[in-house]
Amino acid sequence: MKYSQLLGSTLREAQHGADLVSHDLLLRAGYIRQLAAGIFSYLHLGQRSLKKVEQILREEMDRIGGVEINMPVVHPAELWKKTGRYDDIDDSLVRFKDRTDRPTVLAMTHEEVVADLARTEVSSYKQLPLLVYQLQTKFRDEARSRGGLIRVREFIMKDSYSLDTSWEGLEKQYQNHYDAYFRMFKRAGLPVIAIESDVGMMGGKVAHEYMYVTEIGEDTIFISDNTGYMANKEVATFKKEYPEAEQLELEKVHTPAAKTIEELEGFLGLPATAFGKAVFYTIEVEEEETKVVVAVVRGDMEVHQIKIQKTVGATEMRPSTEAEIRAAGMEPGFASPIGANRDKCIIVVDDLVANSNNLVVGANEVDYHLKNACFGRDFEADHVADIVAAFDGALAPDAKGPDDKLRAVRGVEVGNIFQLGIKYTKALDATFMDVDGRPKPIIMGSYGIGVGRLLACLIEEYNDEHGIKLPISVAPFQVHLVSLMENDEIAAQSQGIYEQLQAKGIEVLYDDRGKKVATAGVKFSDADLVGCPIRLTVSKRSIKNGGSEMKIRSTGLTSMVPLDSVVETAVEEVKRQFAALEE
Repeated sequence: MKYSQLLGSTLREAQHGADLVSHDLLLRAGYIRQLAAGIFSYLHLGQRSLKKVEQILREEMDRIGGVEINMPVVHPAELWKKTGRYDDIDDSLVRFKDRTDRPTVLAMTHEEVVADLARTEVSSYKQLPLLVYQLQTKFRDEARSRGGLIRVREFIMKDSYSLDTSWEGLEKQYQNHYDAYFRMFKRAGLPVIAIESDVGMMGGKVAHEYMYVTEIGEDTIFISDNTGYMANKEVATFKKEYPEAEQLELEKVHTPAAKTIEELEGFLGLPATAFGKAVFYTIEVEEEETKVVVAVVRGDMEVHQIKIQKTVGATEMRPSTEAEIRAAGMEPGFASPIGANRDKCIIVVDDLVANSNNLVVGANEVDYHLKNACFGRDFEADHVADIVAAFDGALAPDAKGPDDKLRAVRGVEVGNIFQLGIKYTKALDATFMDVDGRPKPIIMGSYGIGVGRLLACLIEEYNDEHGIKLPISVAPFQVHLVSLMENDEIAAQSQGIYEQLQAKGIEVLYDDRGKKVATAGVKFSDADLVGCPIRLTVSKRSIKNGGSEMKIRSTGLTSMVPLDSVVETAVEEVKRQFAALEE
């Protein structure tokens, strides 16, 4: 590929609005151009890197028995209505009507379509297990796209779907993906960890996320370096220590204007661990009928809304109004479950509160609290569960000693895998005839990787002050041949090296621009910015010094290579860099 044929150019200045290094470098190196918020065009360099990532994913999917297909971006809304996701997903799912007034959606994922295909194409257990995958465009109307390719609206995803007759079969395919994903990221050169995660809108039984640990990440991950525990904040737990204390008599105390835990600590001279605090959410239990969820946690803990939602089985929750809290028999600022109207509320108590005696809680009377409240004696619950958020420094759930603590880090999710079970196949009547002659729902798994996001994370990992330093497996070209074009001899030598490298199967970006178009300094700056792993320079100076200068982008090391061996040396260096990724 000759540089003079490229559409687009490199940019010298940091780009306005590019809040991440990868976003800035992708624009400046001429990999992408933004069309609208969260929507990008891939120029030739970006497209080549994207296709290399895709090929790695494709090869590893084929390795575990995947069969590539391609499914539509536009779906009849009827499929999504049958699974319930049409109404459950927020405005990130694009809904519209076609010219015949049929409700339609733009695909953000393809579970419904796969289940519908399974319904029409699978009839017998003899046809299972199956694994299909695609590399295809999705659209998710993100409210806040950010970071270039990190959070976009239109994106390419590798999504795969397993179909099995049993949970054992699903677990086998799930493990195959679990291992294959590590191979994919290793081949691309991205360090990742796999953590437990919430199933979210996908539903199902078990899920893992593959995280690139980085300060730019929006996700919080809890890790115990001592025990190896790792989990997303949405499912992370920690070891709770239950204090032992004899139950004391309930006592009403005057606490004028002391509403918050901090105010009560100062007024009563007690630590936050001595209090029970109530947090209120409103959920819809039936059409036009709501209830207040009373979440009670210890004063030093924070409620975890997702855990509460899962405990009560709610798809949506919102903070309760003061009027709703009072209608349920409680007083805002001084509230507790004691004396609440149980017909109008659902009480959820954290297991730490359920095992802690003599807490200070609200008296449901302005300016009053109750000391020595005990669960089971003074108040009951509809649910007792873990409903608090993990925190930095908490004991790991599998802690064996006091040093086995959790550490909070940030990360970007670059892949996910889900054991879906029968959620989609049951809703869409995708069954198979089992060996016993009875129809049973097909058991599904779903597995995804965002291709553009992976590329962005690779650039976050591999860059310096001069530009991009992508691994050889995903760089747009393996060799960047820079010719200073100082005379006809230099041009001829450069053209010959270019042709010989291509004949050896080496991918070459040949900077053939004349001196009037690009000076030597511009060419070297562009080479560093674009970030191909190997740079070969041919100039009067290099020839005088013995041949062609070879620079390794990742290390900055340079060496002089004789012209008669430059091609073979470059070939060997390409092989060496690929081998290093396998180590």
